[in-house]
Amino acid sequence: MYAKFFKRLIDFILALVGIVVLSPLLLILIILGAIFMGGNPFFTQDRPGLHERVFKLVKFRTMDNRRDANGELLPDEVRLNKYGRFLRALSLDELPELFNILVGDMAIIGPRPLLVRYLPRYNEEQRHRHDVRPGLTGYAQAHGRNSVSWEDKFAMDVWYARHISFGLDCQIIVDTVKAVLKRDGISSETSATMEEFMGTPDGVESSWNEPR
Repeated sequence: MYAKFFKRLIDFILALVGIVVLSPLLLILIILGAIFMGGNPFFTQDRPGLHERVFKLVKFRTMDNRRDANGELLPDEVRLNKYGRFLRALSLDELPELFNILVGDMAIIGPRPLLVRYLPRYNEEQRHRHDVRPGLTGYAQAHGRNSVSWEDKFAMDVWYARHISFGLDCQIIVDTVKAVLKRDGISSETSATMEEFMGTPDGVESSWNEPR
């Protein structure tokens, strides 16, 4: 009942209230983003959502467009400037996604929307992460974020999709706040963001243990 009816209503109300309450902060970040990113402060990209339906995700940009002598974009860790690191550390870059939530593309809580090109790389179990709307934050973001393996992250996503409840969503919000304050899992061990998912090799399984 909660997942089918009340979750969407709660998401709509919270997104609308969030946009109104945070509008001064959003305006400030738009101005600062235009200054520090040298132009457009927004980043938009196609992402798969509920049942793999593609939508346009909107975030604040955290990487500039610096390029090398050949016109190629520099590595992520170079283009992720101090302002971008600040936004990511406090998850402020995610705030424009409140508009995605308002129109129904996303939810407050759910698996993070990843790249469209990952779709054919998921195995059958991992595809179930798209049985629910993607979220502004999710179980994996509150329990490791970019510091856990793709396999563990997807196992958490699928577990969440199968165990949605109001109590679980509330707990994830609390855990997310704790993770943001501690600045946990912002980067992986080998990258400024997260390495690209190339698919799970045969025989490789998640080492994550489901909560009891």
